[in-house]
Amino acid sequence: MKTFMIALRVTIVTLVLTGIIYPLAMTAAAQLLFPNAANGSLAKDENGKVVGSRLLGQTFANLAYFQPRPSAAGNGYDGTASGGSNFGPTSAKLQDRVKADIARLQKENPESRGDVPVELVTASGSGLDPHISPDAARWQIARVAHARGISIARVTAALEEIVSGRDLGILGEPTVNVLDLNLALDHQFGRPEAAAAAPVVAQ
Repeated sequence: MKTFMIALRVTIVTLVLTGIIYPLAMTAAAQLLFPNAANGSLAKDENGKVVGSRLLGQTFANLAYFQPRPSAAGNGYDGTASGGSNFGPTSAKLQDRVKADIARLQKENPESRGDVPVELVTASGSGLDPHISPDAARWQIARVAHARGISIARVTAALEEIVSGRDLGILGEPTVNVLDLNLALDHQFGRPEAAAAAPVVAQ
């Protein structure tokens, strides 16, 4: 009985420390030091409305917006079903989907030079990656400028302001957060008309 009571006290103290006090302390510290990140890195439009998270990709069907990588998470960018399609390079379904995406992107971007950037037709492992490379964004500039009725130079300038460099100057590659970029465009040039929407292709 003595051994049992010691074990019971240790269990209760451990539960209180690690199950209540520690989580509350970490939550309070996160809210105090990093409130934006702790609450999901939520992004808001010019009216203060939450339009997404900077950590999660989402669909932008309007031609006046930059488009992210495709997603195989659920029906696309589904945070409850994060993952890839698991199709291998010999998969006919994957090849057909990539060919369809290439054809769609070439049709939507007739003024873009060079091949379609590979990341615009390949999903990330999580299906939720919110970033693309600066080159993949630059490939879309002509379409976005035409859809918004503004010059390529102005869209290019807006893009270059959003490019994030390497972590610590040496780690990783420069990236562009697609949501941040599209919000910056809306802030500078106004929201585009909904009529400029492209058909959503199932991933």
